[in-house]
Amino acid sequence: MDKKPTIVDIANALGVSTATVHRALHNHPNTTAMTKNRVLQMAKKMGYKPNLAARILSSKRALRISVNTLRGTTSFWDEVRKGIEEEKESLGLENVEIEYLTYPELGSCEVLAFEKALDGQVDGIIAFPSNPDNLRPLMRRAARANLPVVFVATDAPGTGRLAVVSIDTLASGSLAADLMGRMIRGTGEVAVTLFDAKITEHAEKFEAFRHTMQELYPQILVHAPIEDHDREELSYELTRKLLRERPKLSGIYVTTEASMPVVKAAKDENALERLNIVTTDLFPELEEQIRRGAVMASIYQRPRTQGRMAFRVLYEFISEGKCPDPHITFAPHLVMRGNLEFFIHRFGAIAHEGANVKRGLVRKAR
Repeated sequence: MDKKPTIVDIANALGVSTATVHRALHNHPNTTAMTKNRVLQMAKKMGYKPNLAARILSSKRALRISVNTLRGTTSFWDEVRKGIEEEKESLGLENVEIEYLTYPELGSCEVLAFEKALDGQVDGIIAFPSNPDNLRPLMRRAARANLPVVFVATDAPGTGRLAVVSIDTLASGSLAADLMGRMIRGTGEVAVTLFDAKITEHAEKFEAFRHTMQELYPQILVHAPIEDHDREELSYELTRKLLRERPKLSGIYVTTEASMPVVKAAKDENALERLNIVTTDLFPELEEQIRRGAVMASIYQRPRTQGRMAFRVLYEFISEGKCPDPHITFAPHLVMRGNLEFFIHRFGAIAHEGANVKRGLVRKAR
């Protein structure tokens, strides 16, 4: 029988100490991202299974996983949670308990959800890190407890997470820019909306959008992005203000799920006919705007696939010791009026079904 690889084998292969390998495998905060990635990749190549897996399997108890995600204003996060449930069911798992900590808005609620997960003695966490700086102290706690964390939708670099599962943000932003540039014929002014520039996903989309515009359509002016902080009323007011101040604006790229406030603001400012709007994701109200031609295209972020993969890599790491790639990304899907009905038919009732999962609401601290 082949000898099972040990941390000594990994250390010898990389020319580092066993202590370095141990720290990397257990998300120690003093391990650099580069060292951790090298160790995880070598462990995966050699088929190493950490002791964590053996400890969990031998305990014969149910695994507990906490899923900390935003409630959201559309079906995006419902689809992520549905993907998690579907993956659990497809694997036929009866020994896994999932606790959904679904918070109403960005900010303190996200921290409270993570703290509750840590205090609940779970075996792993799936989370949406909207503010990496706020999560760093909590991620250090997770590292000390050898608790694996998988981020979904966006990353928090340098936090020692096990993996991030997301759409290819650079592809999304670049695709939006090329579409927009063609729509407005290479000249004009465009704007971008974000939740918050601190969110890695949105910052990367904007930078890819701006860079592609600069490279392919240098005559198009890209204004500084507006941030709505996941508040629909603020998105609406900021968009109306933008349209009043920029009467020559030709297009808007919405990087978030908050597309309907932008469409409504454009309509109320009598600017909808002249604007080229590219949005993100898909849900019934947005579908109607695409059919009518008010929205030129939407770049679908495949939330259900993100949820399924986030659960899979976390479960396989806990139960089997499989070390995933640190960055797991998917190509976005482009949805326009020409392929809208096909897309809905092909992928079923995406964005039409609420997530039939038990969700807990993390209340704000008084």
